[in-house]
Amino acid sequence: MASEPTTYVDPSEIRVIAPNFKQRLSGVTSTIIQLVPVQNRLDHRVAVIGPGLPQHLPHIRFSDLWKLWRRPKGGKVRVWHARRNIEMLPGLVLRDLFRMPLKLVFTSASQRKHSRWTKFLISRMDAVVATSAKTSSYLTVPNTVVMHGIDEQRFRPAADKLAAKQSLGLAPQHKHVGCFGRVRHQKGTDLFVDAMIELLPTRPDWIAVIAGRATAKHLDFERGLKDKVRAAGLQDRILFVGEHTNINDWYRALDLFIAPQRWEGFGLTPLEAMASGVPVIATDVGAFRELIATGENETGVVLTDISPTSMANAASLLMDDEERRRAAGRRAIERTHATFSIEGEARGLQRIYDRLSRADG
Repeated sequence: MASEPTTYVDPSEIRVIAPNFKQRLSGVTSTIIQLVPVQNRLDHRVAVIGPGLPQHLPHIRFSDLWKLWRRPKGGKVRVWHARRNIEMLPGLVLRDLFRMPLKLVFTSASQRKHSRWTKFLISRMDAVVATSAKTSSYLTVPNTVVMHGIDEQRFRPAADKLAAKQSLGLAPQHKHVGCFGRVRHQKGTDLFVDAMIELLPTRPDWIAVIAGRATAKHLDFERGLKDKVRAAGLQDRILFVGEHTNINDWYRALDLFIAPQRWEGFGLTPLEAMASGVPVIATDVGAFRELIATGENETGVVLTDISPTSMANAASLLMDDEERRRAAGRRAIERTHATFSIEGEARGLQRIYDRLSRADG
């Protein structure tokens, strides 16, 4: 079957351009894919440019970039919203060398000190967005925190948990704990496996699910984990199910989610689980501490000690307490709806775009 043609749009109709100049799928690319349709549903008039993006998104051709010299319909400037260095630099060339009527916005998710080159590029932006308060603390320029949101239409609780499990070929009589994302050391997949090897022998009603792909560079790492699982005799209870486009269905089948990352820029998986009504155990990296509520309004647990032992200890408390899991899951849904909707993210960005347009006027 032939694929659908790419949707190209006239730049004169577009107010915001979201460049994506990295072919390989990443968290940044995923953010663009999820956010742009919502922005356009809210009439924010956003188009993408670059490879590695779905054809249904509104695209601008590289051959049409000269049209950016013309002002957009109903406005005086366009916004070029970059999320990487390789997208900030072309924006600077278009604005400063070719004198196009553009305002440059950069979103940073990094939680480390920036290089001199990155600092220089950021200093030339008209506005800077941080995806969390932790990220904001690493920036040396004025910035606005706009946290990522979740698509609550896609990520939502299962109407029937048992049916959700059965539809994926999972045993409905078992409870399931999941770890989703790329299989690699940075993502802490080995920490999850080690914790499950410790926990599952004494919890016969639980099965662990690892969903995600190991790229060529990390295949030996994945093989080592599978060998360790086989050596423990748990190959039927620690399942490597690969990468799935319907990952939202897999969240709905879970009873507990663990985000075991050693490092993360922002990290959407806890939000995706919470929106699906699943409590979360996460390491204290990325924005996880800002996403997960602990204490009286608990939606999960944040681990300050990143080790299999602390992960197993925290998981055991939730695995062995069904009422605590259910209550945390209910509060997780309420928290994501109230604070982390993708519509809220889109509106937060639009306020920045509008401010830049007014300043130019």
